[in-house]
Amino acid sequence: MEVVCGGRFLSPSFSGAWRESTSGDNTRSIIDQSQMGEQEQVSAVMEDEKVIKEEDLEVKDPEPVLDIIINNVVSSFSVACHLDLHHLALHGNNVELRKENGVLTMKLRKPPTTASIWSSGKITCTGSTSECQARLAGRRIARCVQKMGYNVKFRNFRIVNVLGTCSLPFAIKITPFSQKHRDAASYEPELHPGVTYRIEHPKATLKIFSTGSITVTAPSIANVQNAIEHIYPLVREFGKARSEEEMAEYRRNQARKQFPILNFEDVEEDLSSSEIEEYWEPM
Repeated sequence: MEVVCGGRFLSPSFSGAWRESTSGDNTRSIIDQSQMGEQEQVSAVMEDEKVIKEEDLEVKDPEPVLDIIINNVVSSFSVACHLDLHHLALHGNNVELRKENGVLTMKLRKPPTTASIWSSGKITCTGSTSECQARLAGRRIARCVQKMGYNVKFRNFRIVNVLGTCSLPFAIKITPFSQKHRDAASYEPELHPGVTYRIEHPKATLKIFSTGSITVTAPSIANVQNAIEHIYPLVREFGKARSEEEMAEYRRNQARKQFPILNFEDVEEDLSSSEIEEYWEPM
């Protein structure tokens, strides 16, 4: 007896084996299709993530790096005793007595500091470039006074004022900037070439110039940094390209920061403009 299946003639002995093989092939084909579907889904998800990452890279601009230079830190403290300025002027080193002002000036070489000393025992130090350096200079001034026979105690030390500067990589249209921010900015070109911008929180006063230079006066170094971070997006809106003179001045300042020992005014006389450009490029 013969069995007909799909136009094929099979003997009864091979019919069961054929059914098992066909069922196995169907199962494998179903598994292969499911695996292919999963692979397609994974590849689609990876492509979507790649597109999203590319869009993020296109949208996000690199954050600018601004160098904030601390030029001066003013500190004050008390030695908790009365001082004879005339005695200090006779026995001290690097001192100068100003009788008309009633103050004695004492200078240190390291760290470079100028101290103003009053007979009441109050001392003010200027010239430091960091808070730690200001404290060190104050303690050295107090030690110098103690060596001249006074019962000195280092008390009430505090940072009074910090002066910092920052050069932006673009020039600023200060007239429209002052007009838009009239509540906090004041601009009097007849009296001062820069815009005075006052910030309440953090407390700071900024002088903004058309060349892109900003001078910050604040009670601490942290306030100086926060003030620059606050003002940057505001002035970026009014940025403009620098002129050739402003760009040359900007490069000159950058070169002084990188090579403070060299005298670039003498170098300019000896080198051409193209050589100066190469000389100013960072190493």
